[in-house]
Amino acid sequence: MKFITAISLVSTFITSTLASPWGPAPKGPVNHGKTCTVQALGNKVDDTPQILKAFEECNNGGIVVFPEDQNYWIGTKLNPVIKDVTIEWKGTWTTISTTGETTPTQLLFKTTTRASSSAETAFISMDTEPVASTEMETPGTTLSKPLPNQGDQCRLYFGTPATFLSKTAFFVKDSPLWALNIMNGTNMWFDHITCNSTALNAPYGNNWVQNTDGFDTMDANNVALTNMWYQGGDDCIAIKPRSYNIYVQNITCHGGNGIAIGSLGQYLEDSSVENVTVKDANIISYNNDMHNSAYIKTYMGALVPQSSYESAGLPRGGGWGVVRNILFRNFKIRGAGIGPNINQDSGDNGSFSGTSKMLVSGVRFVDFEGYMVGAKGNRTAVVSCSTVHPCYGIELDGMKLASSENVTEVGAQGTCSYVEEGGVKGLAGPGC
Repeated sequence: MKFITAISLVSTFITSTLASPWGPAPKGPVNHGKTCTVQALGNKVDDTPQILKAFEECNNGGIVVFPEDQNYWIGTKLNPVIKDVTIEWKGTWTTISTTGETTPTQLLFKTTTRASSSAETAFISMDTEPVASTEMETPGTTLSKPLPNQGDQCRLYFGTPATFLSKTAFFVKDSPLWALNIMNGTNMWFDHITCNSTALNAPYGNNWVQNTDGFDTMDANNVALTNMWYQGGDDCIAIKPRSYNIYVQNITCHGGNGIAIGSLGQYLEDSSVENVTVKDANIISYNNDMHNSAYIKTYMGALVPQSSYESAGLPRGGGWGVVRNILFRNFKIRGAGIGPNINQDSGDNGSFSGTSKMLVSGVRFVDFEGYMVGAKGNRTAVVSCSTVHPCYGIELDGMKLASSENVTEVGAQGTCSYVEEGGVKGLAGPGC
């Protein structure tokens, strides 16, 4: 059985450094070369050779055009190295795996530095060969078994520096893991992104497609994301270790886990995250599976045995660092399991609660409105931190939340654990 990934894109990819990722859209590179328009061969004939030729001919200042009425078939590895190229990507790319039904097809954007020290962008690296184990986000760790069948499979990685500004929507469908993963990215802006990884045949309330994050960052600095629409079974957005100066605005999340800072501290390393703003977010349940709205998740402070496949069956936890200067503002919630949420006990087996080595401070949840589904009692928010580093500077302002759709608004009502005295403001309940 062949797996096919169809990706419809109407976008322009330009290499540029941003003075400010949330300022005016930067201009694309001036066309100092020629324009290469690629026409699909049709009849499911592999288009890779002619695509590579177009990138070669229009490198260093040219434009490569994929017209919107074309359907390109990618059957072999595609890994051009390009510099200062504008890509008008309007057609549909269909990637084909020929070796088995569990084979992921990977579509990667990354940057490389040559021996000459000139920065060049490897636009696409695609491999349709079998992948028995897939690299996790931390070097030296891998998944211990192939990914389960989640349908058509594609994922994207982006490196630094770059601007990705879509005229309409850049669409990623049915990714096997994170749809877009920004690793080692600096000075980047992504606009008009659509990600959809939905298990259409799952029973109601069980549309859970794990690790299909929409947009993640790791080892990233000065990254902006605007105008994103996501539907899937995990984090809509996840800001992961060593992410700094991240700006997110105008996001709609259907189903999954909402918008996360984390996971952090899963590995023995500095997992700090600082200076993050997420504003104007719509958090909407799909198939009764909206778990969170805005939350921070860190691991315990010790290596704790794990059984999940994503931990490769190895103990996880013990990482350290800070989480500070975080702002979540203007969230509209329709059916999430909880509103504002800080949980520093990820991966706990019941014996290590409150041991996280991550210090959380300076976190503001502002102007949250809506209702929960499946909340415990009248709970709409939770803050659970660490005995090692009790959190402080946690503020909840403008909370207009209800514990279910048809009850009176209770604002911010919940519980607090392992927090500094007076460290949480605007949340009423035990420990607060």
